[in-house]
Amino acid sequence: MFAINATSCTAKENKDGAGENKEQIFDADVIVYGGTSAAVTAAVQVKKMGKTVIVVSPDKHLGGLSSGGLGFTDTGNKSVIGGLAREFYHRVYMHYDTPEAWKWQKKEQYGNKGQGTPAMDGANKTMWIFEPSVAEKVFEDFVKENNLKIYRDEWLDRKSGVVKKDGKIVSIKTLSGKTFKGKMFIDVTYEGDLMASAGVKYHVGREANSVYNEQWNGIQAGVFQHGHYFKKNVSPYKVEGDPKSGLLPYVSSEKIGKNGDGDNKIQAYCFRMCLSENPDNLIPFAKPAGYDPAKYELLARVYKAGWTETFEKFDSIPNKKTDTNNHGPMSTDFIGQNYDYPDATYERRKQIIKEHELYQKGLMYFLANDPKVPADVRKEMNRWGLAKDEFKDNGGWPHQIYVREARRMIGQSVMTENETLGKKAVSEPVGMGSYSLDAHNAQRYVKEDGFVQNEGDIGVHPKTPYSISYSSIIPKKAECQNLFVPVCLSSSHIAYGSIRMEPVFMILGQSAATAAVQAIDRNVSVQDVDYKQLQDQLLKDNQKLKL
Repeated sequence: MFAINATSCTAKENKDGAGENKEQIFDADVIVYGGTSAAVTAAVQVKKMGKTVIVVSPDKHLGGLSSGGLGFTDTGNKSVIGGLAREFYHRVYMHYDTPEAWKWQKKEQYGNKGQGTPAMDGANKTMWIFEPSVAEKVFEDFVKENNLKIYRDEWLDRKSGVVKKDGKIVSIKTLSGKTFKGKMFIDVTYEGDLMASAGVKYHVGREANSVYNEQWNGIQAGVFQHGHYFKKNVSPYKVEGDPKSGLLPYVSSEKIGKNGDGDNKIQAYCFRMCLSENPDNLIPFAKPAGYDPAKYELLARVYKAGWTETFEKFDSIPNKKTDTNNHGPMSTDFIGQNYDYPDATYERRKQIIKEHELYQKGLMYFLANDPKVPADVRKEMNRWGLAKDEFKDNGGWPHQIYVREARRMIGQSVMTENETLGKKAVSEPVGMGSYSLDAHNAQRYVKEDGFVQNEGDIGVHPKTPYSISYSSIIPKKAECQNLFVPVCLSSSHIAYGSIRMEPVFMILGQSAATAAVQAIDRNVSVQDVDYKQLQDQLLKDNQKLKL
């Protein structure tokens, strides 16, 4: 059944056999493509403004990384998070304000540590740290309350599924054969598949500093702004010190380029695991298919050199669980193994995701069992396991890989470090960011002295929160006139390091939806939306636009 006022559906029948439905066409004012946190806020906003909306989601689970393990929110300055994004964190607070939410520990046992902010903010009734299943429930509540129509497990036909006429997208088709027609389209995928298929120009990799007059873009060898590098000399060769023996796994043989130059490399991906230390609620780390301890020899040498930071990013979330992230010179980030992901076919992407899963599962098994790992680390690691009551349909493993960066649109204007660091003013803001310019390592290479090192890990803090321009979430008019791209928005690699945070995606999803409705109402292209009118509505909806 279709929800009243949610969609209008016509199923055109082209029958070869008895009752066989060959073509299904669905109509709505706005088509949202993707299943991320931004997909939900965008769809809710369209509905609140009285228009019809369909969410076409390749994902079965809504919320992307917000419900996929990233529960230790990268908030930055939480005062600039408004609108539906703040409503999300308020609902998380309301959930944990009930005794029933605390199944595996008492609320007062949890503590209140967040990332630069208390986990639970009683004064503002917001909570920034949460379990994946709680986030997913909040998103599903948004769906139910707003009677949103979601088509799940529907994948855009990237070869011929986008139909354009007179500079506008008319319809998109999925691999299952469904066609979705709309007046406006919003691409909220982490990959930017609709944007790319619609012929909008984009960039993959790191721009040279010279392109946008930046300092922190491009290759950054020898720049260490977090602890994710080799602090002591470690040999990258199979036989220590012997180049003739060949390189250990996951060390590149490519000679490193010049600092500040651009390349096709992107920051590393990983899974944000939800681990439990409750013996009644954990799945022990199992040996994955194809496990080979030799793949982790580099880490064994890191331990041999005296490294002791294994558990630094076991960030506490409620109910004796963690959001476990990458930490150190060799950790959950699968450095250098994702370069082809942004433009890859669905089949190749699945392969890359599986490679990341096997690498990370192998890493956890290695840490819990291998004699080359210090005994105290193994003992502590064996206290932990995958949380049994999270990602239950996937054996406790997250359903979303952390796509920290993929394609980035080259739109009407480009957000660069100059805007994010306050060196250049931003016009027509539609949201704000405040997190550090945070890029993870992009490569692991051999230095001139024959030792191994990582490169690309940057963390530069803006002095104050910054605005994000409307013109950075829309394409150039000559390329497409009815598309918004609030996730793979127009940004340089290093600026994206700050913008790419989940609260920001929710904010920009809502703002894009607001502009989409106004473009429909005035019958104009996204490039000709009246900014003053847009600004008024955003402020009315409690969006934060500038300091």
